[in-house]
Amino acid sequence: MRFAKNNDVLGTTNRGNPAESGLCTLCRADCMGQCETWKSSLVGRKLLYPRDFGVVTAGANNVTHVGVSYNSLRIQGYAYGAQGLPEGLPNDPDNCIFPNVDLTTEFGNEIKTKSRLPLMTGALGSTFIAAKYWDSFAVGGALIGIPIVVGENVVGVDKNSEIKNGRISKAPELDRRIDTYLRYHDGYGAVIVQLNVEDTRNGVAEYVVEKYGDRCIVELKWGQGAKDIGGEIQVTSINYAQFLKNRGYIVDPDPSLPEVQKAFEKKAIKAFARHSRLGGTNLETVDLVREDFMRTVDYLRKIGFKRISLKTGSYGMEELAMAIKFASEAKLDLLTIDGAGGGTGMSPWNMMQSWGVPSINLHAKAYEYASLLAAQGKKVVDLSFAGGFALEDSIFKGLALGAPFTKLICMGRGIMIPGFLGANIEGALHPERREKVNGNWDKLPASIAAMGNSAEEIFASYYDVEKKVGKDEMKNIPFGAVAMWTMADKLACGLQQLMAGARKFRMNTLSRNDLFAGNRETAKETGITYITDANDQSAKKILAA
Repeated sequence: MRFAKNNDVLGTTNRGNPAESGLCTLCRADCMGQCETWKSSLVGRKLLYPRDFGVVTAGANNVTHVGVSYNSLRIQGYAYGAQGLPEGLPNDPDNCIFPNVDLTTEFGNEIKTKSRLPLMTGALGSTFIAAKYWDSFAVGGALIGIPIVVGENVVGVDKNSEIKNGRISKAPELDRRIDTYLRYHDGYGAVIVQLNVEDTRNGVAEYVVEKYGDRCIVELKWGQGAKDIGGEIQVTSINYAQFLKNRGYIVDPDPSLPEVQKAFEKKAIKAFARHSRLGGTNLETVDLVREDFMRTVDYLRKIGFKRISLKTGSYGMEELAMAIKFASEAKLDLLTIDGAGGGTGMSPWNMMQSWGVPSINLHAKAYEYASLLAAQGKKVVDLSFAGGFALEDSIFKGLALGAPFTKLICMGRGIMIPGFLGANIEGALHPERREKVNGNWDKLPASIAAMGNSAEEIFASYYDVEKKVGKDEMKNIPFGAVAMWTMADKLACGLQQLMAGARKFRMNTLSRNDLFAGNRETAKETGITYITDANDQSAKKILAA
């Protein structure tokens, strides 16, 4: 593993055990820090550099790679040349500077959706933590200009939604989520609304297209990297559990059973898990899956959706090939491929630990399969890679590993942390707002109080946000959105620096040649050349000349 609990160079620490992404395996909304993602939500791009300049020197410790993971890929740098500069711009050192790296990207088949950064959020669905901090996520995502995904079951778990004749007729929570993002949407990014089995039955697609038209992208879901069954949430009210059972969900244990009711009354049972259903159980062959998938896509287009995406999880190679081929044949706009172990708001822990294909293996195969289709002269669906991304170097690696097919990196837990942190700060500074923003702190921890006692003093990017929305509108911007902008600014700057070092000044110039493998096993699994084999022949030609 690359990540230790403490990073003395950056002055960061993980409260819990660090995952491959650098986040704690268990990320708490009330955490007082200070992992790298948490701290970058406050100080932004300053966290790219070692602390205490002028009295320290620093040395890297990530140079001996063991095992196959994204941490066993390294990034190439070059001593000459430049690719991707704007047309007409001379390639002299005054122009080939990292702030001139263009991070904008786009995806889509016929209609192109633009994004200011090659990032999108993971699916933020019916888990309560997504609902609590949605304003921060949505406003932040819209201001940054990246796509945000409304995950599955949002309508079904909403007590205030109404279903008439088997179809949703009123969906206030879904409306809130979409409207919050669209309020600040300026042409970059998009709202993607995900469908699972229950959402399809409840008519969520029909509701969304009738109310929002082509302002939303609809997403079909085959799975995710954290679990191989349907989505779950946990509820502590037996009445709410019964409501969810009546809505058609699987609720475990069954709240309608007398023995369960008695156990709940005696507090032997304190919570209920709500589960969604598996898709495709009635399909026995690949051909039947393709037929059902194409029929669903045709229906969604018929009712008015102009942009459609697919999210698939860390299944095996057959399902990966189906996802890439069917999405390409159906001319979908995006395919998100989520590797294990993905992030989650609620999944069985040992399932998350043991099921599915790890991200790097899955993504390497996705590139191989996409290349096979492209070699047949077929247009390949635009890809987004998900599963364990949090820092700028991993974003670079994911984009380069899947180039030229990968347009976005899908970031789940990492992009939620600034929402939590900003809400906690807002609630501490403005107690009258604490309940509304779901803040967890009564006062600022010492580490933050040392930075200041106002949002203007604490967040490095406060005035960048103010410049975009105006001074008057800042009163409506959640501090979580300001924190999200601040973290995104750090990621963007770090990515620009890595790309400039690889002499790539536009996203579509990234390639697999910008990576090399840190060990032979990683080279074998990914097809990325081992460190000392990369450019070895051209190096020997220089020596022989």
